[in-house]
Order: sequence, then structure tokens, then C-alpha cells
Amino acid sequence: MAGCNRQQQAANVFCIAQRGRLGYEAVIFAASFRAANPDFSGRLIFGEPQPGPLWQADPRLPGPIRDLLESFGGEILPFDNRHFGQAYPYGNKIEGLLALPGGEPFVFFDTDTIFTAPLAEVGFDFDHPSASMRREGTWPRIELYGPGYGAIWKSLYDRFGLDFDTSLDLGQPDEYWERYLYFNAGWFFYRCPHEFGQRLVDYALAIRDDAPDELVCQPLDPWLDQVALPLVIHALGGGRPGPELAGLDGAVSCHWRVLPLLYARESDRVVEMLEQCIAPNRIKKVLKEYEPIRRLVYQGRGRKARALFDRNDLPRREQAIRNRLKSEGFWMR
Repeated sequence: MAGCNRQQQAANVFCIAQRGRLGYEAVIFAASFRAANPDFSGRLIFGEPQPGPLWQADPRLPGPIRDLLESFGGEILPFDNRHFGQAYPYGNKIEGLLALPGGEPFVFFDTDTIFTAPLAEVGFDFDHPSASMRREGTWPRIELYGPGYGAIWKSLYDRFGLDFDTSLDLGQPDEYWERYLYFNAGWFFYRCPHEFGQRLVDYALAIRDDAPDELVCQPLDPWLDQVALPLVIHALGGGRPGPELAGLDGAVSCHWRVLPLLYARESDRVVEMLEQCIAPNRIKKVLKEYEPIRRLVYQGRGRKARALFDRNDLPRREQAIRNRLKSEGFWMR
């Protein structure tokens, strides 16, 4: 694609920010990013969906949140939704990529991410895309008399003319979900957002509107982006992350997802960064308007929730953690 030649420069860091929960999360993102990356020379970009026929209300950021993001050096980049919008807000990360400058490497993060060390410690190879492996076997959902994992995933690779066999982890048994390329879309990267984004748009729309027969019983909301993502990464010559990327979902960044889960299972360093980076009064007066942050962080309920769990002996399934938090009255989002 024209304009997508690799340039030798720091990658653009990109996430989606809009009115509501994502706006408050974006402030945490920006504050922790600047605290952990004081020497970052790239651009910190927040994609902002614009009002239009695919939104019932104005999705743009309110002024106080916009001001905070810009105070951390964040750039607000508007984009229009042509395919997804309010009906599938996860599509913002798909369409927003096309608003980024072409030919410049990017790293996308979900807004619910905290940084605890410099991004420079991560060994990116922008010619070979990858994404987060911090996931569970959420898709596909296998029906008793329906196709198995292999048939479902192969139908998608065949649909887009991709080599299915080279995507497999042969160290995992046949019909076990981890054998098949599957990511969490909490972070991913490539050398050009236009090349990556256009393919992601094309694949996601094809899956949504003209899926193979093997997907007839499969839910695609909210999983559509995570179904298309491994196909795009495989098509562009990428794959599972190697040890050079271990800092993501590790010592460098944490995709915390929901504040009660952060307090229940994340490291002391993550909790300390959260509480320290949003302690200043100019931030507090904005973030305290969001109830989960006000109650869990500023009123100290998160620390009480944290005391319920042993980080060295957490339940294997996330649902068990959620259930305990709910039963104790600490669940909110």
C-alpha cells in the first residue's frame, strides 16, 4: 500500500478515547504512560470517534478530560465511523487505525492499560505483527453436534486464502483451543496502520456479513475483533509473541480490564502506579466523577477488595475472581 514504507522512528502509541468510561480510563493511561516513559520521543495519540449516523449520542470527549489528556502530551485524533459505531463500539479500534499517519509504526493498546516501565524495554519487530496472549478460550464456543475448533478456524483461513497449517501450535493437542492462533486485542502492532487497519476492516466486515457456514451458531459480539485479528496478523507475516515482547502484559504494561480485577490480581507495582499517577488534585477532581474510580481508588475500597485474594494463589478462572468480588460487594465497572 502506498505510503506504508517503514520509517526508522519511535512508534506511535495509539488508543481509543471517548465520552464515558473510556475517557476516564484514558486519563489513567496517559498519566501512567508519561510517568513510566519520561523520555518517549514518539506520539501519544487518542483516537476520538465523531458524531454521526452510527451514534445515538455525541461520543466526543468532554472538555476536562480532553484538557488532561493534552496536558500529558496526548494528541486527540478525530475519526468517523463508517462501518461500526454504537452497535459495535469495539470496532473503533479497527476504524481508528485508518486515521493514523501511514507508514509510521504503531502500537495499539486498549485504554484500560497501565504502564509501569519504559516501552523502550520491549523488543518490537514492526515487520512481524503480534498481539496479546493474555486471554482465555472465549471463542469459538463449541456446540455438541457442531464443528470443532479446527473446522471453524480452518473455514476462516480458507475464506481469506490463508495457510491454516502454519498458524497452528503443534505443541498443543488437536481440538484444544490453544492450538489455534487466538489473541486478546488489548495490544497489537505493525509497521503501517493503514495496511493493518484496512485488512482488519475488510476481514471483520466479511466475517460479520458473509461468514462461513461453520460460524452459523457462533456469537460475534463482542468477539468479532478477536476473530479477525489472528487472521490479519498471520496474513501479514506475524504470529505469537516471543520473549522479546514479554514486557507487554508483564513488567512494562498491564491490561487491567476492570478496576476490581486490577485490585484483585495485579502486582503491587500496578496498584501503586494507579494510585500515585491519579493522586494530584487536578486529576482527582475530574476522575472522582466516575463512581468506580471514586469508590475503589479515592475511597480505598479497592484495597479492601485486594485483601480478599492471595496473588500467589489466584483462582485459575477469571470468572471465579469476579464471583468473589460480586459476592463481597466490590464489583463495579
